[in-house]
Amino acid sequence: MTHDSRLTVATAPETTSPAAVPMRMLDKRPQIARRSFLRGSGLGALGATVAPLSVLSMAPASAQAQSFPVLGAETGNTLVRMARDIFPHDKLPDRYYLHAEAPYDAAAAKDPALHALLRDGVEALDASAMKLYAKPYVQVPTEPERVVLLQAIEGTPFFKKIQGDLVTGLYNNKELWPLFGYEGSSWQKGGYLTRGFNDLDWL
Repeated sequence: MTHDSRLTVATAPETTSPAAVPMRMLDKRPQIARRSFLRGSGLGALGATVAPLSVLSMAPASAQAQSFPVLGAETGNTLVRMARDIFPHDKLPDRYYLHAEAPYDAAAAKDPALHALLRDGVEALDASAMKLYAKPYVQVPTEPERVVLLQAIEGTPFFKKIQGDLVTGLYNNKELWPLFGYEGSSWQKGGYLTRGFNDLDWL
């Protein structure tokens, strides 16, 4: 009789290797919607000119008329309306958007190319609004309708200029920082690590 010396090894029931189970991947990239991001360069190139406080305290129509003697009040109104539509913050008064846009007037007085860019850009935007809604841009009643007009020109030098300059022109205004939960530069105070680096509830 032949003896089989090989051992029979009991095998455990087949299980699925952890490696075979698809890992749940969380997409931590910011899902940025136009307004959700905002719950949260370029104007420096125009110099340090800003609208004086006396102008910012005026009624909107008077302030805009005084702030745009070169470009004109109508162009100024359109620029301020654009600024609010590009970076909408419902709780911010128009004076903050005016503060961001007013430096264009002094810059346009010294720079014919900038003057032409702003003038022609506003005229083209108004022409599109008239064609689509039979009224100039600032009189188009709803934000979604105005956004349609802005989306149509978002690749133009005019739109890119306004949008890019607003990033610093609006958000470098220290008066607004507390409204957004931003405490300002931290390195002078030892950094954010022990000073609430993760206490923002809107990110």
